[in-house]
Amino acid sequence: MAKHTIAWMPGDGVGVDVMDATRIVLDALNLDAEYVPADIGWEFWCKEGNPLPDRTLELLKSTDCALFGAITSKPRDEANQELDPSLQDKGLSYFSPIVKLRQVFNLHTNLRPCKAYPGNPLNYRDDIDLVVFRENTEGMYGGIEWFPLPEKIATAMADPQVGHPDRMKRWFEKGLDNVAVSTRVMSRQGCESICTQAFEYAKNFGRKTVTLVEKPNVLRETGGLMTREFRKVAKQYPGIQAWEANIDAICMWMIKNPQDYDVLVAENMFGDIVSDLCAGLVGGLGFACAANIGDDYAVFEPTHGSAPKYIGQNVVNPMAMILTAKMMLDWLSETELANRLEAAVAKTIAEGKIATYDVKGRGKGDSTTVVAHEIAANL
Repeated sequence: MAKHTIAWMPGDGVGVDVMDATRIVLDALNLDAEYVPADIGWEFWCKEGNPLPDRTLELLKSTDCALFGAITSKPRDEANQELDPSLQDKGLSYFSPIVKLRQVFNLHTNLRPCKAYPGNPLNYRDDIDLVVFRENTEGMYGGIEWFPLPEKIATAMADPQVGHPDRMKRWFEKGLDNVAVSTRVMSRQGCESICTQAFEYAKNFGRKTVTLVEKPNVLRETGGLMTREFRKVAKQYPGIQAWEANIDAICMWMIKNPQDYDVLVAENMFGDIVSDLCAGLVGGLGFACAANIGDDYAVFEPTHGSAPKYIGQNVVNPMAMILTAKMMLDWLSETELANRLEAAVAKTIAEGKIATYDVKGRGKGDSTTVVAHEIAANL
């Protein structure tokens, strides 16, 4: 029996290509694992009306963790048009399967390292090495939205104890059928948890600073709650500097002085925004790995999407997916294998002989598969 059981979820588009490339490297590492295929993605929305079938949720419960490629998401109207005709007009509504996975398995922490490997010509600077902690189940991505806006919700928002009647008047005047609302729901526990994990990481890995990314001067209640919890947690770690920055300001400071930062912590949407900015500093989404971590389960995925225009071309950069597998190995306590894998990636980048089009330029890059074999050879 294999030591580890890993749900294998290529998903959509180039997710298949980068997962195939990652399997080449994992097999070269001789990881003692069974890879169990699991259905997820656009194909299953179109033919079943569910991009995350119940059978997949049950399967995941029997595995140690999941490795996930990429997902395709489209607006509601487009999604409904692509449903099998037999499923249309059945009241089905598309949802993001990765967001649902985070909710179902309470994968509260999204961890996104952004590290500049020497020799990468796309690095903004070679001394960037930071980590983003993003709260993964609350905030703006909690999925509580309305369109059109129900009258009872609009009336509640107009209550003086909740909202501002004068401001709400304009929405009634526009007609509630023309108004959409998304919520930003955050809990003290969620804020405290993500901040604590950021400081614990800084303590365990010798990081000197933790920076909160928020906007409490405008989002006074939710941003204020996060800021208060951040300051409360920071007092328990006197050896680590606690910094605070607004989401707009940090986008400027990360361009000016990215090397000054060690660990960033943010709610869901702000963490998503700033982690993509950080990825751009170290070569782009082709090098950006990520993990969704809960108390008992984890789903590992690269930051990039399904890139439909590159489907089947075997040209996209597999580094992000392979570095994501490195994060999975760390989580599985396969530290030696994780270190070997990262060293092989670093050597491949430093040598610069083999790389995809995003590094070498269009028409000059090597295939996804060739890059994977080069990393495997460098193990």
